[in-house]
Amino acid sequence: MRRRPQVAARGDRRAKAILLDALGTLLELEPPVEPLRRELRERFGVEVGAAEAGAALRAEIAFYRAHHDEASDRARLADLRRRSAQALRDALPAPASALALAPLTDALLAALRFRPFPEVAEVLRAARERGVRCVVVSNWDVSLHDVLEETGLAPLLDGVVTSAELGSAKPAGAIFARGLELAGVAAHEAVHVGDSVAHDVAGARASGIEPLLLVRDGSAVDAPPPPGVRTIATLRPLLELLDPGARRRSVSFTP
Repeated sequence: MRRRPQVAARGDRRAKAILLDALGTLLELEPPVEPLRRELRERFGVEVGAAEAGAALRAEIAFYRAHHDEASDRARLADLRRRSAQALRDALPAPASALALAPLTDALLAALRFRPFPEVAEVLRAARERGVRCVVVSNWDVSLHDVLEETGLAPLLDGVVTSAELGSAKPAGAIFARGLELAGVAAHEAVHVGDSVAHDVAGARASGIEPLLLVRDGSAVDAPPPPGVRTIATLRPLLELLDPGARRRSVSFTP
């Protein structure tokens, strides 16, 4: 019987690399309902209520989440976006449900915008100044590279691994192994930060990486965290964790 890799107690040792989830950790989706309603109104002269737009967006997001790993290159990404817009259109009321798919796809993409959480750039910059490698490990399609460029985070990162490009998603070990490879460190020299117990905490622990569970204000975790897993409310506590002179007890972790 194979034994699970054990996460070493870090004590006062400084992490050499941080692996980071993307959505919910570095980035948030701006509320898309009103932007979609605006796009439908301005592009097509179609009025859709907030509740109807919200329901259609939920259908589109559910479809996207079930299929995002299929978008491993630009051609497959274009196809995924078209099919996601189809899912949106199927859930919209008439006359929006009869809109041409190509311009509706453009409207959908214009309505979906991501932004970094307020502290993210500061923390990534500080990590890089301390010589700590920062690698994104995310269940996302190939377009994550574009999102990180558009939000200004790409220059602050040392690598990006997406599940679509790798063909393996969290919590599987392959995506964590690739993140460690890009960072150039061993598992015990890294921490992984993410907002999912099932994907981030479980996957990191199984790979021998110390997990930090990020629970932002107002957010909910997908499962109770295992005993001993530390929780942070923003990425700012990492600044003390990365400071070789900081004492571990000063870091603002919550139990």
